[in-house]
Amino acid sequence: MKLLIGTNNTGKHIEISEVLGGLDLELLRPADLKIEIDPEETGSTFAENALLKARHFFESGRSVPTIADDSGIVIDALEGELGIHTRRWGAGAQATDQEWIDFFLERMEVEENRKARFVCNLAFIDAAGSHHMFEGSCEGIITPTLEADYLPGLPISACFKPEGFDTVYSAMTVDQKNKISHRGRAVSELREHLIV
Repeated sequence: MKLLIGTNNTGKHIEISEVLGGLDLELLRPADLKIEIDPEETGSTFAENALLKARHFFESGRSVPTIADDSGIVIDALEGELGIHTRRWGAGAQATDQEWIDFFLERMEVEENRKARFVCNLAFIDAAGSHHMFEGSCEGIITPTLEADYLPGLPISACFKPEGFDTVYSAMTVDQKNKISHRGRAVSELREHLIV
């Protein structure tokens, strides 16, 4: 089965592809179907934005089954500043990974409460156009500095340490991260759905 991964974020595409590995799927990128325009994220929740993106890519991709996620980080001390606006927050939507993470770490310097949780909602639209939703989350803390190189498109992966682990996301093995990460959990639910 062809499956369009509705994202132009290289880091997200890699993570999703890794979890779906081994299934009889031909994983496509938007560019493979000549889709050049990303949808505007106008939803008020992760789930709304995931479904909006999935529908956009499904309709633009000539009804190829499609998945899209919306994810972000919720940081207790920042009281809702990030959430669905994570990538567009602070340094701006056009900020490079380095500009974004520099702004973020500077903003977090004064915060004592470093508790955070990553949330991922994933929408799957099947060949019939029906949608299915999956969710994953991961609790952890924000480290004061980058503790590893970050993944392209996912700069916060170098300073988010999941609960019960001594390493940040980007320093984990692929298998470790995919078992416990917000996106790994959501895509694992999708994987089970596709197997059934």
